[in-house]
Amino acid sequence: MPHTHSSWPYPKLIAHRGAGRFAPENTLASIRLGASYGFRMMEYDVKLSRDGVAVLLHDDTVDRSSNGQGPAADKTLAELSRLDFGLWHSVAYAGEPIPTLHAIAAYTLANGIHSNIEIKPHPGLEAETGRQVALLARQLWAGAALPPLLSSFSEAALQAALEAAPELPRALLIEKEVPQDWPERVKRLQCLGLNLNHKYTGKALVEQIKAAGLTLAIWTVNDIARAKELIDWGCDAIVTDEVATLNPEWAASL
Repeated sequence: MPHTHSSWPYPKLIAHRGAGRFAPENTLASIRLGASYGFRMMEYDVKLSRDGVAVLLHDDTVDRSSNGQGPAADKTLAELSRLDFGLWHSVAYAGEPIPTLHAIAAYTLANGIHSNIEIKPHPGLEAETGRQVALLARQLWAGAALPPLLSSFSEAALQAALEAAPELPRALLIEKEVPQDWPERVKRLQCLGLNLNHKYTGKALVEQIKAAGLTLAIWTVNDIARAKELIDWGCDAIVTDEVATLNPEWAASL
């Protein structure tokens, strides 16, 4: 059966792009670092290479986070693998490769870490990316204690994920103001809940969403007072860059 109930089975704190501020984002290095701070759930971005391999990358181009240039959609996995995805961050991470979803699944499953996979399709590849990532997630996490949570700003990608692997939980990402028809969108996509930008999240909205029986994860929260406020309001999870301070050890003190 599809995951459309309101219980949140995941950790309360989620590391953004792994420990994406203190290590190169969306790499095994960042996820390992996040784990070293006690995080048991990671958020990361997944898109497809030219030859259809699911890789971790936020931007549509490789310019910002590697020593290469151009759209990632134009590059095969072999071509992406020749790029350095670490040196842009710091010399300590020079040579860090782009990871495949296969590699991330292997590490996280072996170490008891849960995943929020953000489906981040290249323009024009929304449905194909949603379908392929969902099918791959079903395969890689088969038998896992908890399946990955699939989220996306792209409703076309979430619709394709629903059709491909309806049993996997989904969340609708909203970038700015929450549209008034959010209940209809969530129902149509059979989502577990919403993942919202904290800048556009107020107490009344939180109460409405929770009263509707939906889960609520908030991004990207880097201020301790704001994180505590959101948790006190009833939000289920916080996505953060500040893994050194806003971490599970801090949460245990609440």
